[in-house]
Amino acid sequence: MEEKKQPLSLVERLKRQAEAQQREPMIMEHAQTHVMACPNCGAGRAKQDGITHCAYCGHAFTSHRLTEGIHVKPTDNSK
Repeated sequence: MEEKKQPLSLVERLKRQAEAQQREPMIMEHAQTHVMACPNCGAGRAKQDGITHCAYCGHAFTSHRLTEGIHVKPTDNSK
């Protein structure tokens, strides 16, 4: 007697698909972050976070008036 081929379950189809797929090589890269220290208290700050003053001691990093830009708004974005 011939056995009837039963359709594969969803789990079996997913297992076979996962085993058959090609894997791409993993490429390790550095995160491209920059950390600067406050000259007054030495606290580290991310370059993207507080651009006008230190969040810990309040030391002013820049006294220039901020203008509209891609990531910079005219209001204080150090908060």
